[in-house]
Amino acid sequence: MVIWSRPARNDLKQIYDYIAKDSRYYATNVVQNIVSKTENLDVFPEMGRVVPEIGDKNVRELIIYSYRLIYEVVPNDIQILAILHGKRDFSSLDRNDLER
Repeated sequence: MVIWSRPARNDLKQIYDYIAKDSRYYATNVVQNIVSKTENLDVFPEMGRVVPEIGDKNVRELIIYSYRLIYEVVPNDIQILAILHGKRDFSSLDRNDLER
């Protein structure tokens, strides 16, 4: 089962709000596309690459548009941890920052 963490849900809302300033239509499409990509994780949990900055084989990412969707494969579940813009400096974050 794919489970969205509170921070990841907040990230998704912030993405929507930012894009919606120009177009609610495109904001809705982007958010729907991001969510739909996560639905495949139930069947293919390792379809994303290992997050290079973390190096844990269970913490992976999908690149969707200009965003990095960070998720963790745990027994029986996929936990969506965060959605970060690709230009964000990820090196200053650690795994604990993702889980907040």
